[in-house]
Amino acid sequence: MHIGGIFASAAVAVLVGVATPAYAAAKPDVGAKQAYVVDSAGTIHVGKRQTKKVPVASLVKVMTAYVVLREARLTDTVTITAADVRHAADNGATSAALRKGEKLTVEDLLYGLMLPSGADASNALARTYGPGKKAFIDKMNAAARQLGLADTHYTNADGLPTPARGGYSTAADQARLAQVALKNPTFTQVVSAKKHKVAKSADNRAHTWRNTNKLLERTDGVLGVKTGYTRAAGYCLLFAAERDGRQVVGVLLGDQNERRFTEAEELLDYVSEQIAAG
Repeated sequence: MHIGGIFASAAVAVLVGVATPAYAAAKPDVGAKQAYVVDSAGTIHVGKRQTKKVPVASLVKVMTAYVVLREARLTDTVTITAADVRHAADNGATSAALRKGEKLTVEDLLYGLMLPSGADASNALARTYGPGKKAFIDKMNAAARQLGLADTHYTNADGLPTPARGGYSTAADQARLAQVALKNPTFTQVVSAKKHKVAKSADNRAHTWRNTNKLLERTDGVLGVKTGYTRAAGYCLLFAAERDGRQVVGVLLGDQNERRFTEAEELLDYVSEQIAAG
C-alpha cells in the first residue's frame, strides 16, 4: 500500500474514534416580561425579572385552592348563591357556569375553580371558608407569610383587577407556592386533569369543565398548574412537569396567549437537556 495511504487511513481511524463533543442546547428566547424556571434540586434554569412585583391574574386561584384544602373537607357541600353567579358575570370573568341554588362538593368546586378558572367558584369557596371574603383574603395573606412569599399580597380570591389597587406577586413567589401546593395529591390531581364532569343530580345540573392549560395536550409529564389573563397582567402561565426524575416548575408572566404554551414546552425541553447533561 502507498505510504501516504497508510497515514491517511490511520488519520481516518483516529478521527472515527474521536467522540464528537456534545453541545449544550441554547436557552430558549423568552418573550414573557417575567419568567422563572426551577427544578426540585434547587437549580434555577431561567430567571427574568423574577422578583418584580406584578399582578398575576388567575394564578391567584392557586392560593385560593391551597387555603381551601387546608380549611375544608372534600366532601363538604357548598350552596351556590346569586351573589356567586353575579360576581363572575358583573366582572366579565370566566365562570364555571354555576347556577343559584346548586349544591356542589368542595372537590367539584376545586375543579370548577382551577380548570375553567371559575370566578363564581372562587367566590363561593372564599365566602364559605373565610367565612366571608375578607376573612378568606386574610387567610390567603397569612399563608403567603407562612410560606415566605415576601413579595406577594392578595386583595381577592380570583385575581380580578378590583379593587383599583389590586394584589401582586412575583414569578419567584408563584413558583415557590406551586412547589408547596403540588405536595398535596388532591391539588395535583385537580390541576393535572384535562377535564372534569359533574353528573346531574337533584342538587345540581350537569357540568363538564375543560382545563384551559393547553400544555397538558402538548407534552408528557405535565402536572398543570394554572393559566391567567387580565389586561393589567397579560397572559400568564404557571406550569409544572416531571423531567428526568425532577419536578420542574416554571412561571411566565406578561406573555402572549399562545406563545406562553410554546415557550413553556421549549423551556421544559431545555431543562431536560440541562438535567441530562449533568
